[in-house]
Amino acid sequence: MGSSQTRLLIPLLCLLLLHIDPLRSYPTPMNCTDTSRLCTSFLAFKAEQNETLGVIQSMFDVLQSDVTVENSNLDYVFVKKNCSCLSTMRKYATNTTYTLKSDEGYVYDTVIEAYDGLAFLPNSTRRADAGAVVSLRLFCGCSSGLWNYLMSYVMKEEDSVESLASRFGVSMASIEQANGISNPDNVTAGDLYYIPLNSVPGEPYPLENDVTPAPAPAPSVESISESKENHKAHVPYGWIIGSLGIGLGVIVVCVVVFISLRSSSCFTEARGNRGKDCDEKSPHKFHILRNPSFLCGSGRYICCKPGDWRQTNGEPSSHQINIPKVLGADVFDVEKPVVFSYEDVKLSADGFSDASLLGHGTYGSVYHGVLHDQEVAIKRMTATKTKEFLAEMKVLCKVHHANLVELSGYATTNDELFLIYEYSQKGSLKNHLHDPQSKGHTSLAWVMRVQIALDAARGLEYIHEHAKNHYVHRDIKTSNILLDGSFRAKISDFGLAKLVGKTGEGEATVTKVVGTFGYLAPEYLSNGLATTKSDVYAFGVVLFEIISGKEATIRTEGTGKTKSTERRSLASIMLAALRNSPDSTNMSSMKDCIDPNLMDLYPHDCVYKMAMLAKQCVEDDPILRPDMKQVVITLSQILLSSVEWEATLAGNSQVFSGLVQGR
Repeated sequence: MGSSQTRLLIPLLCLLLLHIDPLRSYPTPMNCTDTSRLCTSFLAFKAEQNETLGVIQSMFDVLQSDVTVENSNLDYVFVKKNCSCLSTMRKYATNTTYTLKSDEGYVYDTVIEAYDGLAFLPNSTRRADAGAVVSLRLFCGCSSGLWNYLMSYVMKEEDSVESLASRFGVSMASIEQANGISNPDNVTAGDLYYIPLNSVPGEPYPLENDVTPAPAPAPSVESISESKENHKAHVPYGWIIGSLGIGLGVIVVCVVVFISLRSSSCFTEARGNRGKDCDEKSPHKFHILRNPSFLCGSGRYICCKPGDWRQTNGEPSSHQINIPKVLGADVFDVEKPVVFSYEDVKLSADGFSDASLLGHGTYGSVYHGVLHDQEVAIKRMTATKTKEFLAEMKVLCKVHHANLVELSGYATTNDELFLIYEYSQKGSLKNHLHDPQSKGHTSLAWVMRVQIALDAARGLEYIHEHAKNHYVHRDIKTSNILLDGSFRAKISDFGLAKLVGKTGEGEATVTKVVGTFGYLAPEYLSNGLATTKSDVYAFGVVLFEIISGKEATIRTEGTGKTKSTERRSLASIMLAALRNSPDSTNMSSMKDCIDPNLMDLYPHDCVYKMAMLAKQCVEDDPILRPDMKQVVITLSQILLSSVEWEATLAGNSQVFSGLVQGR
């Protein structure tokens, strides 16, 4: 071969290497054609020792009930995910997000290693950035109908088709058929295969400190015989009688202590104040227990040990907090949260100065503070708002979810009430949608908007369907959707939340009409019937805001001589535009309603799908509205397609990457 031919061949080889399809380094998932199909799938994940249930939930973006375990040793966990067909690649996949743990290495390598062959991410040379959230896809599969489920499984060196068949209780032939394996001895470690299943794999994930111990070895024949012969000698009658006596004694003591506490008019401080008399002149005063027995939820935002509850000067606080009479004893009927002293709260918020003010809510002002080295948001209310104060306490001490704001504690005086929450560093969604530049924010990119919508939908779905008690929020709006440092959304402000009871037509409760104009469902306005579907209506308006960047109500100049301004609902404007936009390829009317801050950087089909979802949510007839579970499924599909679109567009473009980082 001549030197000139050699010079031509080398660049051609380089070009071929550069244009290798990223999927070539992965096992190819099964093909699909029906992009509207959605199924339940499972992913087998070999968790590391430091990957707790919470970590796994975060990695796969699922609830605790979606995670099962193979055995008590927690070798493998099985994660349930909705699976759908990618519109362009014609491959089955599901989406999730991953928060990078450190600045070392590259994003691509870190993510692929974390999911151990289950994930797909476009290859890039972007460096890892601790705390950054990466959107990615996970390989899954939908059964053709021969089996109920398919489970994604990455083959290990010690695995074989025979061992997997025995392990999961299926036939070798079914595994071979599901994966198109012609020779069961010719499988490759590190490749992804599908295990066909007819039932949910594994058992419920054990709670902390609840791992089932290994079974004791089976007794021998001799030991069984010996046990029978000596059975009478070993029956611990004295021990049983003694235990019963002790148990009865403990019950009597508990009853006496309970009656004593109920009759007491004050609590005495656990340390340093034992034996002091109660202040007869102030029967509603009590000393705060410094031992943090008043815990609400995870306690992950305000963490203390006994003896650590000190004021800034390092001295133990003996401040007595005055509980307004209107609170009564009911405030302690909830799962008790941490109680803070008024001085600590005031000091943390710089005396409630204007510099600490974050904004004004429906029932009070919100301040930024730092309590026990943790950033918090402090809602300050007058004692006249006791009803709303108790409503938030009773809801947030019973519901805990990644997409609901966490209550850390409270403080009270005779005149004021304070609720202390985890701090959301990025503020409310409203501030990032409506004229964000004037508020010092960069406009949100499309994918981040979809992720925020999905987060909020999951939080709402949880209180509607998965919490032990079902609630209607009654005040869903963009100002009540808060964003943490990674722009993950959390629903806040449960002062209007109502427990809903079962009726013949679903869940409903008749209440006084409260909320914000522009978000109120027609049936709620007309008869005060608060249902989960009235929350769905408000969420549909939020989706319209995410698409348009406009507020829920828009002031327009009137016509004629008076030229008086009038208010129009955003929902009516968006619905009119949708009537003239039959599909995503003909969006001339709709395009005028899309947020100009997106600068035309959005996938038209995804925007149209979200608009149509919002349209369904704001149907006049609540029966025609989807429930939040359906909303979550649809938004998951939209996010999956949006991430795919962004991956094809972004590449390594610094301009586009800069825009996308406006989050």
